[in-house]
Amino acid sequence: MDPALIGARLAGSTIGPLLKKLLVSDGPGAGLPGDARPVRLSGRLSFRGEKRTLTEKDVRRLAATLVDRAAYGPGEPPFPADETEAVTDALAATLLALGDLDMDDVQAVALGHRALAARLRAAAPAPDGLAGASVVFLDAVTEAACRHILEFFAQRSTFVARTLVEQTRGQAGLHAKTDLLLSRVPHPDVRDAEFERRYLAHLANKHGRLTIYGIDLHHSPDEWPLDMAYLSLEATGADFVTGTPGEEGRLGPQQRGSVRADLSLARHDRILLRGLAGSGKTTLVQWLTLSAAARGRTEGMEYLYGRIPFVLPLRALTRHGERLPAAEHFLSAAGSPLSAPDGWVDRVLTAGRGLVLVDGIDEIPEAERGRARAWLRDLLAAYGEGNRWLVTSRPTAVGDDWLARDGFTELTLSPMTRTEVATFVRRWHQAAGPDAAPYEQPLRDALRTTEDVARLATNPLMCGLICALHRDRRGFLPRGRKALYEAALSMLLSRRDRERDMGNPYGIELGEASQIQLVQRLAYWLTLNGRTQMDRTHARSVVQEAVPAVPEASAYDADKVFTHLLHRSGLLREPTADTVDFVHRTFQDFLAAKALVDRWDIGVLVAHASDDQWEDVIRMAVGHARPRECAEILRELLAAADAAQDRGAQLRVLLLAASALEHATEVAPEVRAEVLARTAEVIPPRTPDEARELALVGRLVLDLLPGPEGLSDEEAKMVVTTATHIETDHAIPYLARFVSHPSLPVRSQLMWGWIRFEAEPYAQAIIARLDPTDLLHTVADDERAREVLRLPVPPEGLDIRGRVSDGLVAALLAHCDPRVLELSRDDERPDLTALAPLTRLDSLTLFLRDAAEWRLDGLPSDGPLRNLYFPTWPSDGLAALRRFPHLDQLVLWAAGLNEQRWHQVAAVPRLPVLGIHATDLPACPDGTRLPGVDELAVEARSADLPSLRRLVRLFPGLRRLDLYADPAETLDVSPLAALPRLAELHAAGLVLTGSEHLPQTVRVVT
Repeated sequence: MDPALIGARLAGSTIGPLLKKLLVSDGPGAGLPGDARPVRLSGRLSFRGEKRTLTEKDVRRLAATLVDRAAYGPGEPPFPADETEAVTDALAATLLALGDLDMDDVQAVALGHRALAARLRAAAPAPDGLAGASVVFLDAVTEAACRHILEFFAQRSTFVARTLVEQTRGQAGLHAKTDLLLSRVPHPDVRDAEFERRYLAHLANKHGRLTIYGIDLHHSPDEWPLDMAYLSLEATGADFVTGTPGEEGRLGPQQRGSVRADLSLARHDRILLRGLAGSGKTTLVQWLTLSAAARGRTEGMEYLYGRIPFVLPLRALTRHGERLPAAEHFLSAAGSPLSAPDGWVDRVLTAGRGLVLVDGIDEIPEAERGRARAWLRDLLAAYGEGNRWLVTSRPTAVGDDWLARDGFTELTLSPMTRTEVATFVRRWHQAAGPDAAPYEQPLRDALRTTEDVARLATNPLMCGLICALHRDRRGFLPRGRKALYEAALSMLLSRRDRERDMGNPYGIELGEASQIQLVQRLAYWLTLNGRTQMDRTHARSVVQEAVPAVPEASAYDADKVFTHLLHRSGLLREPTADTVDFVHRTFQDFLAAKALVDRWDIGVLVAHASDDQWEDVIRMAVGHARPRECAEILRELLAAADAAQDRGAQLRVLLLAASALEHATEVAPEVRAEVLARTAEVIPPRTPDEARELALVGRLVLDLLPGPEGLSDEEAKMVVTTATHIETDHAIPYLARFVSHPSLPVRSQLMWGWIRFEAEPYAQAIIARLDPTDLLHTVADDERAREVLRLPVPPEGLDIRGRVSDGLVAALLAHCDPRVLELSRDDERPDLTALAPLTRLDSLTLFLRDAAEWRLDGLPSDGPLRNLYFPTWPSDGLAALRRFPHLDQLVLWAAGLNEQRWHQVAAVPRLPVLGIHATDLPACPDGTRLPGVDELAVEARSADLPSLRRLVRLFPGLRRLDLYADPAETLDVSPLAALPRLAELHAAGLVLTGSEHLPQTVRVVT
């Protein structure tokens, strides 16, 4: 018989009342006040337990009734008639097996009726001797019975409640097991987050302290916490901005003085930072790393929160000429002891969360720098978006625009201003302890009145040495750079351990001269091989070879001598367990120069005259040389300049010879005159870079610079640029000769140079006498703000930098009521309340932090404001621009326009002149039109030059278009033929094609 027919015969109305007798009744609820667990099957059965309502005999009668109702009816009998009793007994035994199953009702329902029937058959005695038809019938009846039994369970309120409880507990258990599994095999996100916590803590610990050379006597610490010691320096560079209108009131590129170096990455995501040795490049890398790693500790650096720093010192990555590392090897190549999860670096950089700090392009050989640039470009191609990149170098190590086509903004660390030097001196003496306090003011007086000392105190390294030597020598300072270094070596080599009561930990007693002879061998090898780091084993072998030739050292074991030099000289260090370098590159250069002069390797010196890594070495070699040797070096340098193939190399060697003169102890007058005469041949300089290089010659060049008479405006600007970079009071009388010059760039250079001199003397000699026409008065700090307040005629143009306090900002604005204002504020919530009362403001530029909170409705609405530039979007949007009826120029070159902001721009009722950045164009919604824009300026990097067809659609009414990009890039301008009103096209830095398709009336200026 078909099992389906048996099931039909055992319909619910037939079998239900019978099977219900097998089960006991249950109360409501889930049973939580008592036993919260589901009831075992044995507890559900009426033929089990103490209060039985059915006996086993009753179960057999129930089974007989089921067999009878399922077997007999119309159709063929399901099994032989003589097996009826045997089938009944087997079904009864199967039903009784319910009491033997080790499960509860919830588990039974979860099994299903077929699985439950199979469990029953397995638990019951096997039916012996039954025919096949009888077995099929028995299985069908058992399954039908199980279906109804489970239905009874599922219909009970107690079952439903208990099932929910069981599911809840099961889910909790599953969660616990999942958490345990994740802890053993965590998801990549979990592993990444845990590793990042460890990695950032490691970086904060590694880079969180700054060595200040010279604080190493008595019981003073030789390291400071970086967040206490760091001194924020300025960096200068060109930037396409416009606070004041250019020619004929048009938009145009202008020089933007200086910016805080540690905030430069807030404004530009790719920076090439140049700086002299000791200028603070590596310290800046440390500071940026700490700011990103130690979140919440570095005030003012919130823009780096969430960034993951990767510090890549090239001197360590390529000490054997190795290939530069791919992203996944950043940590191991930089010597990190931590092992990142697989793919972690790739995930960080792909997400745009990286802070990539490539330190020291100049510290690898010149032949390897092209390979380093190709490596960097590969990284940018893979991970350029969203990440921030800083590359550091000495000024002349790489050419102009070396990374410009890759979107890098070039900045140069400025020498420390007098105010910064005073701040450093104060902090140094505070850190050095109470014994140093009496020496602070005398040193500050010396820095103000002694030119030789002031000229040396231009960077943190030199300031630290000067402070240490001044205290160590009880107020006496050596004169000149060579004498300063010799005194520093004496302090470090022979007096350091004695002053600190260190005794003789390695059993080695060596005098200064012997230690210098040994250590300079290491400096010689490093410089000759273009390295700043070497293997520890190699360094040991170099010292071992030198020890027999130094009588005082030959009495000791060479290995112990090396260990003594490494740990006690104060000149060497171990950046990793297997490498050695000098505590600062300057000491390496000084000792390498001495070794070269001792060996008289003049050919080696001259052969490297155009190599930027050798510039300081050659200058110091002139200082070490005796008179005849000095003359020979200088004459050979002049001959090398004559043999140079191009003007750049010739100028570099010639100016190197001229700048070396100030290091010479004695030089023949005719040699000195010859060098200066040759230097005069390249005056005036042709470019700003040449002007700055010429300034390295120092005070001597002031006597060679011509006055304003007979100079073109450009030549006058170049000589003034040179003089403003010669930071001595002797430059002030020369610069004062240009105060009435009619050229605005010349007067602007005089203004920008103010920061490099003492505020009051420069203000009296130059600032107070400058022709103020169209000139922005640059106010860099409170000291200069007070001088501006003393000017007899208040200036109409102000450029107020971020270091001016809010109180003096308010005083300046109230005193001057300027027509043109550039205002920089570094606060998250800048105080702009002093702007509201202004009545004459025509042009306003706001340089604010990326995350600054400010509002347009706080600006003066009653004045004649026409030109407005801001790089940070106002919190109240552009709706408040309706309050400025005269506004006709809006510049948004760094504002970050998204779709919503484009809608706001399009809603401005009157906007004849607009400046945007090419990277904002893709976010502009389709269909947006700004027909009222007559003049447009677009700043672009070579990688994101805009589609001119898109500009044509957006700005159909253009009369003038200015495109700014750097370096030279070929651009097809033929689509602009679709602009019927276009009359002028300016393309700075671009090579244009397709201009023949433009209307004849268009004036193309490239």
